[in-house]
Amino acid sequence: MQKVIYLLLRRMRLPLIVLVSTYAISIVGMTLIPGVDDQGNPWRMDFFHAFYFVSFLGSTIGFGEIPYPFTAAQRLWTTIIIYAAVVSWLYAIGSILTLIQDQSFRRVLARSALARKVRRLQEPFHIICGYGDAGSWLVRELNDRGMQCVVIDIDQDKILDLDVEDLVYPVPGLHADATEAASLLTAGLKLPNCIGVIALTGSDACNLTIAITSKLLAPGLPVICQSDSADMAANMSSFGTDHIVDPFEIFGIRFAMMFHSPSMYLVYEWMTGVHNAPLSDFRNPPHGNWIMCGYGRFGKAVRKHLAVEGVNTRIIEADTRRTDAPEGSIEGRGTEAGTLLLAGVKSVNGIIAGTDNDTNNLSMLITAKNLNPDLFTVIRQNHRANDSIFQAAQPDLIMQPGTITAQYILNLILAPLLDDFLRLAHDCDDTWANILVSRVAGV
Repeated sequence: MQKVIYLLLRRMRLPLIVLVSTYAISIVGMTLIPGVDDQGNPWRMDFFHAFYFVSFLGSTIGFGEIPYPFTAAQRLWTTIIIYAAVVSWLYAIGSILTLIQDQSFRRVLARSALARKVRRLQEPFHIICGYGDAGSWLVRELNDRGMQCVVIDIDQDKILDLDVEDLVYPVPGLHADATEAASLLTAGLKLPNCIGVIALTGSDACNLTIAITSKLLAPGLPVICQSDSADMAANMSSFGTDHIVDPFEIFGIRFAMMFHSPSMYLVYEWMTGVHNAPLSDFRNPPHGNWIMCGYGRFGKAVRKHLAVEGVNTRIIEADTRRTDAPEGSIEGRGTEAGTLLLAGVKSVNGIIAGTDNDTNNLSMLITAKNLNPDLFTVIRQNHRANDSIFQAAQPDLIMQPGTITAQYILNLILAPLLDDFLRLAHDCDDTWANILVSRVAGV
């Protein structure tokens, strides 16, 4: 609030000086110019009557000449006062309107309003930095469960989306850079009912900065970060980040589990699925040879875990040198039939379209299915806004980084021991998993 008052006084300083000066000169003038009373005797207006007269005259109310009819000199000065007051007020009102439209002033107002909202929160809340695919999904799931959160995003449009979102409870949103300490403090980092910080900005560097800032300003507060890079994840963990979420690594582990034990994969899906969502169906992808389109961070993670299960992958990569693709990789985008035929699409068992471009992934999928309709298809969907298009393509498995990240974090918040249970379940044999699946399906 102090910043709002300071900015208001600084921007309105000159208009206020002009307005006060106009009124002061007008009042002094009315006291100096001689008039005549009702008896014809010389008379001068005192300061009280001069102040009263200028006050209603300057606001264009105009009660008349008081307490006696004016002389010509007084009427001339009154005319000057009228025009001077109108111009001064127009200047002041115009300055106020300009100030209201000023982006910096509106930003300060928004920060001040959000700080008041956060201070009024009675229930525990999380600070969620980033309102992208993962952040918006997580906010909705927490909101449906009656759990409060505060959102920070550098994109004004995303904060506007949050304001119009059909949520059960209102969620405060701040348009600011979450890497700045002032933004985190405004969002309530040091308040006693803040129970955690979740960094989902989409940038590993920004998430790292948020984690460091949070740990320095609030050492005892749990911090959860998304990271797609092993090096950045190691950096985050070195100073005590509580949980680091890598959606590519998570998917690679679970996808490899479909080959190792489909029933165990089904246990994972059911235990980590969305609240009130229908249970996933049993899926058993074929072993053998697969085509991997894209050898970035996602492709490397999936290929590493598939190799453990004895699944051979043939790599198609547009830039084999930059990604350090293994020997024998085919250079190309994978959207062309020629590239897929060169990789042996007609003889492989499945294909993984795993680039960071949704359009290219859909093109790969459609082209591959035209060449080999029996393929088991896995596709990476980078943006949740394309849900309807990806569902229409009817792949066997869709990988959404944002959804995987948000689901994992939601499970950390709601069921902290679930990760330990799934880790222990992974060591159990397929018979145990089959019995568990049959029991759950019978409920």
